[in-house]
Amino acid sequence: MSNLDREAVPSLCGGRGFVVAEPVRELLSPRHVKLGESTEVRRLLPNLGRRMIGAWCFVDHYGPDDIADEPGMQVPPHPHMGLQTVSWLHEGEVLHRDSTGSLQTIRLRQLGLMTSGHAISHSEESPRSHARHLHGAQLWVALPDAHRHTDPHFEFHAELPHVTAPGLTATLLLGTLDGTTSPGTTYTPIVGADLALASGTDVRLPLERDFEYAVLSMSGEAHVDGVPLVPGSMLYLGCGRDELPVRADSEAGLMLLGGEPFEEELIMFWNWIGRSQEEIVQARWDWMEGSRFGEVQGYDGAPLPAPELPAVPLKPRGRAR
Repeated sequence: MSNLDREAVPSLCGGRGFVVAEPVRELLSPRHVKLGESTEVRRLLPNLGRRMIGAWCFVDHYGPDDIADEPGMQVPPHPHMGLQTVSWLHEGEVLHRDSTGSLQTIRLRQLGLMTSGHAISHSEESPRSHARHLHGAQLWVALPDAHRHTDPHFEFHAELPHVTAPGLTATLLLGTLDGTTSPGTTYTPIVGADLALASGTDVRLPLERDFEYAVLSMSGEAHVDGVPLVPGSMLYLGCGRDELPVRADSEAGLMLLGGEPFEEELIMFWNWIGRSQEEIVQARWDWMEGSRFGEVQGYDGAPLPAPELPAVPLKPRGRAR
């Protein structure tokens, strides 16, 4: 999914200077952003004062939307560099196309993982014949310097491993939880898990003390470390935890995101992650005038133009605004 904000501003991410090295409970409120004509998302990352959770640097939650008589998601071709995109659905389906030639329909709890490397472009759309409801999350993972120039590629995993406990089914998107590992390719120590909670669930999730964590509420209402979460909100938890208490009095869906705090300082502008102003300027020129990002075949519509660069210099400064 693209950042479609036509007044894009740089997000200054990375660095360990603002990592909370102890358990906290910091509730993050979303910013509402329009994607196209019929999709509105709740943007949780980047957030005022909280830019990253490990290598997770972008989180949108959308739906449930009734799109029975609507086109649904329509995100035209747009570029990425320096990151991975994670498409995750609780309802509906999304058709992914990219400049490597990938064409894949992603459905409920299937993993669409695109590694942009040095350059890729893609589109996302609801198929013409689609389910009535659309509900999911789009997430980005920053690539470390050693891997950010890798060749672009797309992975699709229809079946993913699970961790279970009384009342809990945890599906592993990325990384490892309680000894179970996702097949999705990762480049930093990270974890992403979808948590389906039955009514009356009261469990403790095992965590890594060196990871920082957050929990995104997808549906229902659950209590995470005693804090009630409603859909579209996210709770930042800091580091230094061995376990996380989670309770649900009714059915609920959550996403657990975590990882080692990301050491490098980054610039995130529009749909690109770089390390310098020069890289972002070059990426914009290449998208508007060049062929570096390739071409998406089969999408019925024009690619998205890049926003203008800000008048002030772009500088990597760390994890917080």
